[in-house]
Amino acid sequence: MGVSINWLKQYVDFDWKAEELAHRLTMAGIAIEGVERVDDDFILDLDLTPNRGDCLGMINLAREVAALTGSSIRLPEIVIKESQENINQYIKVGIDDPDLCRRYAARLIKNVKIQESPAWLQKALIHSGVRPINNVVDVTNYVMLECNQPLHAFDYNLLGNTILVRRARVGEKFTTLDEVERTLDNDMLVITDGSKPVALAGIMGGLDSEIHDATVDVLLESAWFLGPNIRRTSRKVGLRSESSIRFEKGTDINGVIYAVNRAVMLIQDLAGGEVARGICDEYPVPRKELQVTLRPERVNYLLGTELTPSLMRSYLEKLQFPVKERKGDFIVNIPSYRPDIEIEVDLIEEVARLHGYDQIEPGLPGGEIIPGGLTPFQKFRDEIKNIMSPYLNEVINYSFISEENFQRLLLPQDSNLRNVVRIANPLSEEQAVMRTLLLPGLLHNVSTNLARKNENLGFYEMGAVFYPAESGLPLEKMRLGAIVCGHSDVNWTRHRVEMDFFYLKGIVENLLWKLGLEECEFIVAKDSSYHPGRSAVLKYYGDELGVIGEVHPQVLQNYDIKQRCCAFELDVEKLFAHKRTRSMVDRIARYPAVERDIAVVLANEVTAAAALKVIRDAEKELLKDVVVFDLYAGEQVASGYKSMAFRMTFQSMERTLTENDINSSVNRIVERLQKDLSAQLR
Repeated sequence: MGVSINWLKQYVDFDWKAEELAHRLTMAGIAIEGVERVDDDFILDLDLTPNRGDCLGMINLAREVAALTGSSIRLPEIVIKESQENINQYIKVGIDDPDLCRRYAARLIKNVKIQESPAWLQKALIHSGVRPINNVVDVTNYVMLECNQPLHAFDYNLLGNTILVRRARVGEKFTTLDEVERTLDNDMLVITDGSKPVALAGIMGGLDSEIHDATVDVLLESAWFLGPNIRRTSRKVGLRSESSIRFEKGTDINGVIYAVNRAVMLIQDLAGGEVARGICDEYPVPRKELQVTLRPERVNYLLGTELTPSLMRSYLEKLQFPVKERKGDFIVNIPSYRPDIEIEVDLIEEVARLHGYDQIEPGLPGGEIIPGGLTPFQKFRDEIKNIMSPYLNEVINYSFISEENFQRLLLPQDSNLRNVVRIANPLSEEQAVMRTLLLPGLLHNVSTNLARKNENLGFYEMGAVFYPAESGLPLEKMRLGAIVCGHSDVNWTRHRVEMDFFYLKGIVENLLWKLGLEECEFIVAKDSSYHPGRSAVLKYYGDELGVIGEVHPQVLQNYDIKQRCCAFELDVEKLFAHKRTRSMVDRIARYPAVERDIAVVLANEVTAAAALKVIRDAEKELLKDVVVFDLYAGEQVASGYKSMAFRMTFQSMERTLTENDINSSVNRIVERLQKDLSAQLR
């Protein structure tokens, strides 16, 4: 915005040259980007911060200059000659939505003469970057620049006798002054003649009611519209005007009447006419006077200064803020033309501005220095990532998913995982709810990569899942998930290996071993999202940690995946709770270890995990390790049974084991297998 120095001097006296004024205003927080000489005038290029929209009005900017110079401000005196006709005979105003339009005022001027504006008015507008049109429209723009209050002039004879401010109807059509037909929606505010729109509130008037050369009677609008609504409407219709800019930043609701009266006076001077007596002013809920308490000690604490209370008060009074003192504090009345001031720190900023930012001594921050660091849980999460990264690639997925995923995963209707936190304003239906598990995102990663011919895939993700809470914020739980498909990479150190259930189980076992949870059990699971008979629940001393398995073929088909996939999902918080520190030092046995193999016939439903548990429980003193090295089911084994071979390692730290020691241990193990699992020795 361009600010004319000559125009500014109509309201306040100052002796500063243009460059010095620009510097003083900039130091007071009113940024001036440059100064340009135009004819006998200087134009300041104003670059305001979003909170100082009030300075888009020449009078409010003059208040700033007056505060800096200590001089007084001169407001134009309003003198209007009214006719005997009352405005209520001609117009009625109604507001349907007082939240979006808190005040609407109108005045009527009859028998005006539309013509060119005088040179002084055109020059003032041109220096401010506004194109002159005619005397009536130019006055509305002049007063807008002067008072920071947008106005709009209607041809009264094209309106009728009713003004209704309402929300637009969905699909309603309206042609603005720029001759563009726009489609409106219910979030937009329009000014109507009781039926059809005649203006897009706060943005632009309509083509059918504009002021033209044959206009005789003029209805002037001066109103207050809600800034955020004007901003949204402006963006939707792709139209930003000088009016919308001011309403977006906030205007003075109590300056509505002064501005319309100022415009009426100028129109009467420049275009003649008779002004109807009175103002049609709809103001359903008047603004309450805002008072803010300012504590002098708080000012000095935040600014790092030693200003006296009397000096602080003088700065506020220079800004024309009424100040009262109460028990050492200041009670400050905030003028309605300063909507940016709401709390104490806003007033502290005003004191700092008037004192001068360059007058505040710079200093280093004080206070106790506390070294930063990660919490134990954060360190644990990093540890898990370090364990997983050599085997799998990390992915990060959105926490928002579609409820359609629950159908794809074959989750039962009564599953707790369907109890979701819904997004109040989702970007799309694909992101309508917060995820309750990580599997949908991992399956989507695989599907997307396979579609791009990336076939050997291994991903893991550590992220939060969310569940509804009875009150407050949702419950947030940390999960670790992974998925694999295809084959491992081949190089000179390793062969090609299918990334199946056992491949992924090996990664999980390595993770558990490094976390000190090697006693974790894999128990057959029945999870609708996983292949029956090829999935397991992980339990640590009865506490369920998660699930691992081959993804159900129907689920894979639902995600357009044609390869077999295996996945797991673990509760990170439970892993953290059970984690044990592994000893990096162990005694080296002086005595040799002895290996023995046994093969037993077991029913098909008996798992290897169950057999291993029985073996370990049967011999806790001498048994150091046991592994399954063979599994057979065929002609030599009865139907419904399988042969499982175990290699057991025995060792003592105190002595060399004898044949009797080994035989006794093996016998105890076989007896327990026979007793607990009905095993038969082969």
